[in-house]
Amino acid sequence: MSKMNEDLNFKKAIDVLESSIQDPSKELPEELFLFVSRITPLINVDLLIKNDKNQVLLTWRDDKYWDPGWHIPGGIIRHKETFADRIKTVAKNELGTEVEFNPIPLAMNEVIIKERRDRSHFISLLYSCELLTQPAESLRCDGDFPKHGEWMWHDTCPANILKVHEMYKGFM
Repeated sequence: MSKMNEDLNFKKAIDVLESSIQDPSKELPEELFLFVSRITPLINVDLLIKNDKNQVLLTWRDDKYWDPGWHIPGGIIRHKETFADRIKTVAKNELGTEVEFNPIPLAMNEVIIKERRDRSHFISLLYSCELLTQPAESLRCDGDFPKHGEWMWHDTCPANILKVHEMYKGFM
């Protein structure tokens, strides 16, 4: 295939992809998002929230990307979204709360998961956050068997922290 034909094929493919995206700042179709995650690092924010007892607020995650476990709430930054906006959105969506935060990250980590195809390369920024309102009581974990999305205060880093968040043990 000539360089000109290859360029034309890429242009056609890109046109098809772009026509399927309504607003990349909101959400990409799942298959397109996974493709993007195979060709470029994803940038995410993680929210380190502590209370006056120095406990850390963690949420339970149980999905197809990670084994079940506790993790620091966080999310992937969308196209043309600021760090601040993603932090606020994560607090609202994952905890039902509002936070203020230090704009200088506590840590920046590069995460590469070599054995994985999708969602395998991240630039993770850890922000120190303070609750402005209490987390949603409807999402509080009140038993020994947490459900996806529930939160709980932790005195120390739990043994069942997501493997990828072990990098934050020194902050807990």
